[in-house]
Amino acid sequence: MPRVVVFDEFGGPEVMHVVEEPVVEPAADEVRVRMEAFAVNPLDQMMRSGASPAPVPLPHARLGVEGTGVIDALGPETTGLKIGDPVILTAVPDASARGSYAEYTTIPASRVVARPAGLGITEAAAIWVAYSTAYGALVEKARIRPGDHVLITAASGAVGRAAMQIANQIGAVPIAVTRHTARKDELLAAGAAAVVATDHTDIAEAVDHHTGGTGADIVLDLVMGPGQQDLLKAARPGGTLVAAGFLDPRPTPFPGGPPLTIFSYRSFEHTLDAVVVKRMAAFLNAGVRLGALRPAIDKVFSLDDVVEAHRHLEKGLHAGKKIVVTAF
Repeated sequence: MPRVVVFDEFGGPEVMHVVEEPVVEPAADEVRVRMEAFAVNPLDQMMRSGASPAPVPLPHARLGVEGTGVIDALGPETTGLKIGDPVILTAVPDASARGSYAEYTTIPASRVVARPAGLGITEAAAIWVAYSTAYGALVEKARIRPGDHVLITAASGAVGRAAMQIANQIGAVPIAVTRHTARKDELLAAGAAAVVATDHTDIAEAVDHHTGGTGADIVLDLVMGPGQQDLLKAARPGGTLVAAGFLDPRPTPFPGGPPLTIFSYRSFEHTLDAVVVKRMAAFLNAGVRLGALRPAIDKVFSLDDVVEAHRHLEKGLHAGKKIVVTAF
């Protein structure tokens, strides 16, 4: 029988184990996907460890919010798809029940889109979460335009890297923020027009220099916490700040400084909206076709080594590149 990764208690990577389960027949408007690969995300680690903001029912909980595979079966009344279509998963809001860490998963047909031509399986498995988050924050929320100076925190991370590529595709100017000067060359190679290393540079002064004194039009804050105050000083009056992360667990002070439009962004508000998902998929396809959008892959594991994949994630050595697990 097909295999699936489950866990019965919260804890370290070792709580995960591979079991065999019968496939689930798709109901109306559902599809069954034969998974080829899935990516490992920080949310998976949070769910497994018991730190997820949403409750995870035990035992026999699953994991996985993104991946790629081939349509294996169609439920009644499912239209627009056919058996054999290569797809990527766009959202698995009930990952504890239908997660992508499996050889097969059955999900609503509205939760898949066609896999962009030109992407390999490992890249396709790792593209949606980071790029849909960055697209939603910059395009749908901040209304990014060509020429905009976009200040991006946690730029070495997967979402930060995706945001730089998206800004470049649109014709905006991505300014990367990192804590370490040693990351400067890496970020420039990844698409940053300029890099602000906070271990040696004041953010506001550096952004003032790189923008000719105007300040950042858009600030993408993927960190939050007290450091957001420095970002506010770097924004131009009338600019936009999108808070789309939670890497700093400390409280974020109430925003002060210049008048700004401030959004709080969570990706599921768009990835569960079929109209926005259609726009995301079109943008992604165009970017892949043009060579502007391409996820960086760190390491690939087999399904039998999923525990090691999580241990690798926890070591934090992947530097924003994606960790992928092949399902077959």
